[in-house]
Amino acid sequence: MAKKRVAAIVKIQLPAGAATPAPPVGTALGPHGVSTPEFCKQYNAATENQRGSVIPVEITVFEDRTFTFVLKTPPTPVLLRQAAGIDKGSTTPGKTGAGTVTASQLAEIAQTKMPDLNANDLDAAKRQIAGTARSMGITVK
Repeated sequence: MAKKRVAAIVKIQLPAGAATPAPPVGTALGPHGVSTPEFCKQYNAATENQRGSVIPVEITVFEDRTFTFVLKTPPTPVLLRQAAGIDKGSTTPGKTGAGTVTASQLAEIAQTKMPDLNANDLDAAKRQIAGTARSMGITVK
């Protein structure tokens, strides 16, 4: 079988199990000629068990208008907000705090994010997650 030529790679963040052909899916995939209802059906089936969270997806569009997609782990700020129990981060991080997370919650988030991070070990991943928390005004206890 001959290899298909890649026409584009599209990255978008969608709610798990609730993607619709409306924007942002339609505007991202429409110019490439991909069937947005077909993508939404496959994405929703793949993310049904993760409802309630945001799942980034990397869609590879081929020249014959077919596609494949790879699901990523939820964004770090989303996981940190869930762990801290807040709706959004601080508007002035460093001056006002938005919430707190424990070291064990930080380790759990780092373990979840490990496949998508460019860290060599869990300690480096924890430092990356702690940096994101610090920039959001979330303190680590």
